[in-house]
Amino acid sequence: MNPSTPPHRSSAVPGTLDRREFLKRGALLTGSAALFAALGNKSWAATAASASDAPETPDVKFGIIALTDCSPIVVAHEKGFFKKYGIRSKISKEASWAVIRDRLSTGDNQATHMLIGMPYASTMGLLGSPKKPMVYAWMLNRNGQAISLKKSFRGKVAADASAMKPFVDEAKKAGKPLTFAMTFPPGTHAMWMRYWLASGGIHPGDAAGAGADVNLVTIPPPQMVSNMRVGKMDGFCVGEPWNARAIDDGIGYTAITTQDMWKDHPEKVLAFTEEFATKNPKTVKAILKAVHEASEWMDNLDNRSEMSDIVSQPAYINCPKEIILGRMLGDYDYGDGRKKQDEFYMHFSKRNCNFPQPKYGKWWLTQFRRWGMVTGAPDYSVIDKVCRHDLYSEAMAELGVTGRGFDNSPEKLFDGTTFDPSGDLEAYAKSFAVHALKG
Repeated sequence: MNPSTPPHRSSAVPGTLDRREFLKRGALLTGSAALFAALGNKSWAATAASASDAPETPDVKFGIIALTDCSPIVVAHEKGFFKKYGIRSKISKEASWAVIRDRLSTGDNQATHMLIGMPYASTMGLLGSPKKPMVYAWMLNRNGQAISLKKSFRGKVAADASAMKPFVDEAKKAGKPLTFAMTFPPGTHAMWMRYWLASGGIHPGDAAGAGADVNLVTIPPPQMVSNMRVGKMDGFCVGEPWNARAIDDGIGYTAITTQDMWKDHPEKVLAFTEEFATKNPKTVKAILKAVHEASEWMDNLDNRSEMSDIVSQPAYINCPKEIILGRMLGDYDYGDGRKKQDEFYMHFSKRNCNFPQPKYGKWWLTQFRRWGMVTGAPDYSVIDKVCRHDLYSEAMAELGVTGRGFDNSPEKLFDGTTFDPSGDLEAYAKSFAVHALKG
């Protein structure tokens, strides 16, 4: 072709469009204008990435129990962190941990505030839990629970459970065993209560109560104080604010906090069914990102007053802000003359709080073994299925959060025992003088 020859054109008049092409280009221009208006200064690339990261299931209902450690979920909802990551959140306050488990299992709730032992019990089908695989990808908090005793024990029993033993023995001999309450058999409060009693030579019994020196009963957290008020129990283990409320109401006092038993112990988790997490990994990661921001915000003590105000509302904890706030700042009045500023108050983000450490699953399963909740050594491989640190790591990597990860160091508890997650787990489970081993 001669370079000076103009390129071939269609037979249409130069510079004009047929009707179909005109409409097609007009639609493209209209769509582009609308998109640029919506984007503002955002780039096309950023928008494409945002779309690819969009939650598969944006509508998520979260189950909570009226305890201060539900705060990361509530704050993420109230302050718009869930919305920021594409989650349209709703909060459903449930009556008990059994309801929490069941509503997650049935899909009524898609995510939930949960005791760390519960996903294991449900996955393994233990203690009356229907077998339903569950996972957790986030530790909501550390510390902040306590064992409270009725006021008649004030000045007689404190952190050392051996001081309680004469009262237990006397009541048992009279045929009227003392009654202690926890919130759910495989949960944290049950394990803290069992561990404390056993440290004083008091047998809490197996899962069915066989061999017990005391009655161990299950009471939902918000009902602890009212049940103690009418004389239905002698002590209980629960999260805040109900221990502080027992003191404020003049019916009990704190014998020992759980951080006195195990500094920076694991407590609640953010749980999902395995099915939901498998089908909705982007949703799970969006939730984790939102809860991360809420947790960072809450661990600035300047924000604890506002946090306490938010969660004190009737829709959440339904307790006066003043009762919640003190222990959230580490101001501990035990109600029996002891007071201290506790550096191991409940926290939500710092000191590698949120990474789902497999070693905590190992400890829990040793306690299931110790108390006859399983027969023979448990299958510790279940931890790899339940404890989804991979989802945590992916979500935090996408946020650029670094310096948080595995910690397999030994843990020392208040009775002088050391738990080594790298050691012989069966030997550890069998090492306790007070136990209910089976098989």
